[in-house]
Amino acid sequence: MLTDPPYSTGGIYAGQRQQPPSVKYQSSDAQKKHHDFHGDNRDQRSFITWATLWLSECYRVSKPGSVLMTFTDWRQLPAMSDALQAGGWLWRNIVVWDKPTARPSLGNFKNQCEYVLVGVKGRFKANHRQCLPGVFKHSIVGHQRRMHLPEKPIPLLIDLLAIAQDDCVVLDPFMGSGTTGKAALSTGRKFIGVELDKGYYNIACERLFLNRSK
Repeated sequence: MLTDPPYSTGGIYAGQRQQPPSVKYQSSDAQKKHHDFHGDNRDQRSFITWATLWLSECYRVSKPGSVLMTFTDWRQLPAMSDALQAGGWLWRNIVVWDKPTARPSLGNFKNQCEYVLVGVKGRFKANHRQCLPGVFKHSIVGHQRRMHLPEKPIPLLIDLLAIAQDDCVVLDPFMGSGTTGKAALSTGRKFIGVELDKGYYNIACERLFLNRSK
């Protein structure tokens, strides 16, 4: 499982966090505007409860030994780690995404990292003899090339999938524009994606060459 759920962050204060994603995560002068997505305005307690619910369901449908990888940011790192374990997963690791092109912050450290929590269902079993790094350096996808507001770089997702079996089925319960699916299919793996937003679902279907009528 490899997914990028809504973070419900994007501000220091509650009023800032409850703004639409297009306001929180996109500068006002961006030339290309992306429409909002659902589920990004939960408070801390409801976020943990909500994340535990879908992580529990993903645990239920996964095979023993399956690896879970879910993105989060520094604000929700403690909450997501609690939800991961409450959902039944054994917490194994944190992988760092180093974003060298992140926006600088005057007089402050810039938010240059996002994180990938790694869990496993039951006992972890290595699928190869590679030693994978714990930090991956990939630039943020530019606004003009993005199909979804918080879209992750495909090369980063391909790097993360290196932990999985070559012929596995990759599940993404927050498919968005289908970026995880593109990464999975490009490496010869199968893919199952779930998306509530009809607009993004259609975009994902186009990217993945699926029948849009289904």
